[in-house]
Amino acid sequence: MSLRPLLCFAGVIALAACNRAPVEAPAVTTPAPAIAPASTHDFAPEIAAADFAAHVKTLASDEFEGRAPGSAGEEKTVAYLEAQFKRLGLKPGNGDSYFQTVPMTQTTADASTVLDLDVAGKSHALKFGTDMVIGTRTGQPSVGIKDSELVFVGYGVDAPEQQWNDYAGLNVKGKTVVMLVNDPGFHAKDESLFEGRRMTYYGRWTYKFEEAARKGAAAALIIHDTEGASYGWDVVKNSWSGEQFDLRAADDPAPRLPIQGWITGEAANALFADAGLDLDALRKAANQRGFKPVPLKAKATTTLNSKIAEKSSRNVMALLPGSAKPDEAIVYMAHWDHLGKHDGEPGDNIYNGAIDNATGVAGILEIAEKFVKSAQPMRSVLFLAVTLEESGLLGSKYYVAHPSVPLNKTVAVINIDAMSTYGKSKDMVVTGLGSSELEDILKAITDGQGRVLHAEATPESGFYFRSDHFNFAKAGVPALYAEGGEDLAVGGVEAGRKASEEYTANRYHKPADEFDPNWNLEGVLQDLETLYSVGLTLADGEQWPNWYQGNPFRAAREASLKATAKP
Repeated sequence: MSLRPLLCFAGVIALAACNRAPVEAPAVTTPAPAIAPASTHDFAPEIAAADFAAHVKTLASDEFEGRAPGSAGEEKTVAYLEAQFKRLGLKPGNGDSYFQTVPMTQTTADASTVLDLDVAGKSHALKFGTDMVIGTRTGQPSVGIKDSELVFVGYGVDAPEQQWNDYAGLNVKGKTVVMLVNDPGFHAKDESLFEGRRMTYYGRWTYKFEEAARKGAAAALIIHDTEGASYGWDVVKNSWSGEQFDLRAADDPAPRLPIQGWITGEAANALFADAGLDLDALRKAANQRGFKPVPLKAKATTTLNSKIAEKSSRNVMALLPGSAKPDEAIVYMAHWDHLGKHDGEPGDNIYNGAIDNATGVAGILEIAEKFVKSAQPMRSVLFLAVTLEESGLLGSKYYVAHPSVPLNKTVAVINIDAMSTYGKSKDMVVTGLGSSELEDILKAITDGQGRVLHAEATPESGFYFRSDHFNFAKAGVPALYAEGGEDLAVGGVEAGRKASEEYTANRYHKPADEFDPNWNLEGVLQDLETLYSVGLTLADGEQWPNWYQGNPFRAAREASLKATAKP
């Protein structure tokens, strides 16, 4: 497994990890570097552990307040990134500016909201955070439903190419749809349904809410289960609490529900039982072709009040111009944002996001340093730190709609989203292995290192759709998402899995994701050198890598390149 956070990386995550006791991480095999403040740090021209650590320590410090978009933490973060790019002598990446403004709507739901359910005459009052989380993407300060009929729609999927429609024959206007996480075939472990264990885009919660909106539903609720989601309820609660961000409707035409959210498995079991239904039996039925929606004999009522603010955040970008083909570019990308501060929580309420994703930002800064100090590539290299990843990949979505380098001139994207801090590995995980010719370049490099490539070990988690490269992929640009694997040089697979489980259970999307001077950064250096080499191969070459035959993104890439080909 790649040792990165559940929402951001591909790896072997024991699905019951959130219920396990903490375990010890592998011992550090090299002395921890002494860390000075990055503002006074003497950076080396090569990729170096002390330099990487200085960046992470700064970005994940309490002073940066969890790097929430639109906050004082953002101001510190983007100022730091701009200062580092200027220190390196990189050009502004967006015309004459290092910034790209991303207009956004900030919505903060009232945490005292209660979702009232009338189930066959029996009342259920679901509490925010404990039993459910809900929000709105409408930008309206008050939305509500009254006596909205609940209907179970299986996985909430309409996939014509799969001959599958969970909404067949159903009019959901004004109704609240209740659905399962992941996609058909997963819980039944049926390889004949969709892609079996591997999650498709239909399994992503973002798709499910958009599809419910397209069908005209008033609200949608996803039933949480740790196995299907690949993360525990605390992750859902933390991610949906506090300030939430969205692109303005003018910048994002995707359909929007008045109310959308999740309910716990326990709340769902009680709801279905009081409706005279067996949720486990309905799960099995939902995994079979021809499934029909099931009314729940229940009605939902709530008023969701939210604080709404129109704000903006910023992508930060810098350019190393190419010497021969400056109009063509390779993009290194990482998201700088995290979950900020959660006021009102006891104890430490700063979600520092050290692994997720100060490590990725530090990674592209280190790669930029090496490019500036040791390479003069023929093609340009763009270093892109995007915002609003934690809010649904919105910063990269906005960039793809408003690119500073045209997408048909963008050779490839290399995404770094949370790095392994557990030492060197004998392997490297490629999320979505078998997707593009970028993997051929990567394999030639890792073969020389004696490392092997493999796909993510938990494809049911849908990691391919959960980081910023996905927006580029949908637009046809080949994207590589690869990081250190599970087979650690010290301790092997067992040590790698234990370290990952410890992170998932105790730090992922929690205040405990903090910088640790005892990290073993040998694997970070190994991975960054590898990804630098991939980018250098492309920047100093003539290749235009494509998606492999049969990949759904290949057609968009070929259409893009054809449009710019000379007669």
